[in-house]
Amino acid sequence: MRKKNYEIDMCNGPLFGKIIVFSVPMILSGILQLLYNAADVVVVGRFTGSTALAAVGSTGSLTNLIISLFMGLSVGTSVTVAQYYGAGDWKNVNQAVHTSIATSVICGIIVGILGICMAEKFLILMDTPGDVLDQATLYMRIYFAGIPASMIYNFGSAILRAAGDTRRPFVFLSISGLVNVVLNLIFVVFFRMGVAGVAWATVISQVISAVLIIICLVQFNGPCRLNLKGIKVYSDKLWKIVKIGLPAGLQGSIFAVSNVMIQSSVNSFGSAVMAGNSAASNIEGFIYVAMNSIYNTALTFTGQNVGAKKYDRINRILGICILTVVSIGVVMGVTVLLLDWQLLSIYAPNNTEVIEYGVTRLNIIAKTYFLCGMMDVMVGMLRGMGKSFMPMVVSVVGVCGIRISWILLIFAQSRDLATLYASYPVSWFATFTIHFITFMIIKKRVESKEKVLEVQPV
Repeated sequence: MRKKNYEIDMCNGPLFGKIIVFSVPMILSGILQLLYNAADVVVVGRFTGSTALAAVGSTGSLTNLIISLFMGLSVGTSVTVAQYYGAGDWKNVNQAVHTSIATSVICGIIVGILGICMAEKFLILMDTPGDVLDQATLYMRIYFAGIPASMIYNFGSAILRAAGDTRRPFVFLSISGLVNVVLNLIFVVFFRMGVAGVAWATVISQVISAVLIIICLVQFNGPCRLNLKGIKVYSDKLWKIVKIGLPAGLQGSIFAVSNVMIQSSVNSFGSAVMAGNSAASNIEGFIYVAMNSIYNTALTFTGQNVGAKKYDRINRILGICILTVVSIGVVMGVTVLLLDWQLLSIYAPNNTEVIEYGVTRLNIIAKTYFLCGMMDVMVGMLRGMGKSFMPMVVSVVGVCGIRISWILLIFAQSRDLATLYASYPVSWFATFTIHFITFMIIKKRVESKEKVLEVQPV
């Protein structure tokens, strides 16, 4: 019986249908991954109380700050494997796979230890209120115990995506996500473990997803096949992964710094505002992961076509991805606005004050979130072309510079939540514009360089 082919040919034939087929499982995977935290927040909000809800929700921006630098290296994995894959260079594909898995283990251990040891100190620096601090610290320490497994899953799924396989990562997350939800209810409702219960449920589900992704790679029928005894770091592949992934990680970390500043500003309003902000940001997360899947689609399709030297397909990839991400952002954003009270009530039942604060955030972010998707697609296009440093610089200046300046100058003069949240859409639009100009310049240079190489005498 013929084995099912999970890969997609990104370098030949029509693009639209393949982009949709590639991105839909990734959208569903992202939503399932987000359900880890959503399940934590919903269960805690319903069965433990608003203080525990604030504790779990307030750790999000801080955990992102710590893990973003290392998780960005998985972007380097996607681009490196995709470019070798598009070029048909199977030996280098296999070496990149083994280097990536080795890197994920090393990074996971480093980040896990850092998070466990520094959790309380970081939360204190963020002005986390005293009534939230102990529970938030406990949640973070347990959460970071599972970071090695999370790293392995993310690097492994990046390898599969680079080969055109987004369906099996979705299946693995479906399984681990179901386990997470069930364990949440068991640990919190029956064993009354509170924030520790939801944290341990997340860790166990992350371990399951990591084990499944490793089994998949070991059994992979092709150049991405993993040999556990052959896991090692190939220095040239690591350098390529780091060259692309480190700027992505730095960008994510610096983004997280601006978000930590915003979270700190939110914390200054008290635990009710923190709870409303946490609930709203969890709802927005569903829009973000759907749009972020198109970023990964743009990155992978561009990477394979650059490897295959099919530059004529890049503009079509960009057009389809921009159209898709705007459609997702607008449709999901409008849906959230129409159902804002109902959705927020899931997180904070019968708490009108928390819901009203959540509505304040949604009314600004959900309306304009498609701008964030457009900005991310441009970053994906540039990284797929192997250019990672420039989008990092543009993003840091455009997003973080604007947000931090906004907090220090504008928010300082008008300390209300609407003014604080307005920093998001302003920074997204400005950064998208600069990224688009940068893309046009870089693409023209790459095409010109290729033409020069073609006409050189042999």
